Amino acid sequence: MVSALIAPSKTDSTASAAALLAWYDRHRRTLPWRAAPGETPDPYRVWLSEIILQQTTVAAVRPYYERFLARFPTVEALAQAPQEAVMQAWAGLGYYSRARNLHACARMVVALHGGRFPADEKALLALPGIGAYTAGAIAAIAFNKVAVAVDGNVERVITRLHAVEEPLPGAKPLVRELALAMVPQDRPGDFAQALMDLGATICTPKKPACVLCPLSSPCRARAEGTAETFPRKEAKTAGRLRRGAAFVALRTDGHVLLRTRPPKGLLGGMAEVPVSEWRHDYEIREALRDAPLPGVWRRKPGMVRHVFTHFPLELAVFTASFAVDTEAPAGGRWVPRHSLAGEALPNVMRKVLEKALES
Repeated sequence: MVSALIAPSKTDSTASAAALLAWYDRHRRTLPWRAAPGETPDPYRVWLSEIILQQTTVAAVRPYYERFLARFPTVEALAQAPQEAVMQAWAGLGYYSRARNLHACARMVVALHGGRFPADEKALLALPGIGAYTAGAIAAIAFNKVAVAVDGNVERVITRLHAVEEPLPGAKPLVRELALAMVPQDRPGDFAQALMDLGATICTPKKPACVLCPLSSPCRARAEGTAETFPRKEAKTAGRLRRGAAFVALRTDGHVLLRTRPPKGLLGGMAEVPVSEWRHDYEIREALRDAPLPGVWRRKPGMVRHVFTHFPLELAVFTASFAVDTEAPAGGRWVPRHSLAGEALPNVMRKVLEKALES
């Protein structure tokens, strides 16, 4: 239950929602996945954009979304595509379990729902890769159901509006309840997008533009001069550094040795050059025992550094040249250098190849 010290009255919630929607009608962002005023939203585009936007900025998503939609214009087209093609189209976006779930979800929507996304949040939650946020976003934006989509932007707006002192993630249920209390019956889809836009453009993490905010009057954090201190967050524990080695084998005819990672786990189903284990205690001086082929391996100066969600990684990069008739080891394949752009290579592997192939 919402604390009596925080709970707004129904009148206050209605007035705040009306002010936010009036602001949204004037300042809404034009986004490639967003239906224009008067248009009916496409549930496939809403779902696709929400999955791609997870952990990724709008600016970074735009070109990926447009290319992805051009390649898979309907949920049926996505469902029928081989997983390798989906992973290739996703390469560079990171968090690759999203791509696997995206593909599985499309297949389930086609198989169980005749290619139509369900409008009910409970039914949406039963689909692969759809959590509470995405289910709320699809229900509200695509089907105009009374639902909330609480992402980082919305958490920031709501915790500032009500000066929620409880830190995240513990405050998530309270934030969701406060947001749901504001949703208008007649325009839940616009309201969901208005909250997202407000957090992205006005109620920003640093230096929020409070003087331009439609919710500045009822905002407790603004009144107290503490907006930048919200939301409260529990201290994060930094992940422990892992190390490893990456081996870029180059055939004299311009082919590079790649392999595909196991379907489950980190970067599952993605392409990579052969690598060692990534461990806290990995000994670089013993790395050549992990080389995929016997050869004259030379280490490139420096390290490739990459940060995953839970840990940072440092990779030593080794290169070696091989004859045209060299067979790929089990699980490997030789790929022409000019075809690397079409491979499902995650960013860390693109960094490795860039270092290996630099002059």
